[in-house]
Amino acid sequence: MLIPSYKPLKITLVQRDMTFASLREATGIAPNTFTKMNKNEWVALEVIARICEALDCRIEDVVEFVKDNR
Repeated sequence: MLIPSYKPLKITLVQRDMTFASLREATGIAPNTFTKMNKNEWVALEVIARICEALDCRIEDVVEFVKDNR
């Protein structure tokens, strides 16, 4: 089974000298959603789209799918 990994988002934020807090302010996304992302849990595609729009990036710069090794 594949699960989301938001490692690309973390890399994108570092490259742009941004924090999750500044991204949250720019997008208005709830803190609970970022908690889910830190745990590599599923979030709505609308959230991903808002992040892509705020960062002017592609979806691949935000999320990738990896095999669940649990």
